[in-house]
Amino acid sequence: MNTMKRTIRRDELRKMVPLADSTIYEMERNGKFPKRFNLTSRCVVWDYDEVVAWIEARKEAANDVEKAPGPDVHQRKTRPTKKAA
Repeated sequence: MNTMKRTIRRDELRKMVPLADSTIYEMERNGKFPKRFNLTSRCVVWDYDEVVAWIEARKEAANDVEKAPGPDVHQRKTRPTKKAA
C-alpha cells in the first residue's frame, strides 16, 4: 500500500514556523531544518511530517534548556521613567 505524503507550501510553513525566510534558509543550509524540494520549476514545498517532527524535537529541546536569569533590578542606579502619552 502506497500512502501519499502531505506537502506544504511556503504560506502554510510560515503559519507553522514563525521564523523569517532567511532564518529558515540558513537553517536548511546548515542541516538544522527540513529541506524543501521542487514539485515543479515554480513550486517549492516541504514535507509536512518532517516539519511537524522538527517542531516536536524543538519542543523537547526547549524543555532541556536552562533559562537565563533575568536582570537584578536591585542593582539599577536609576528608576526608568514613563514617557508621557
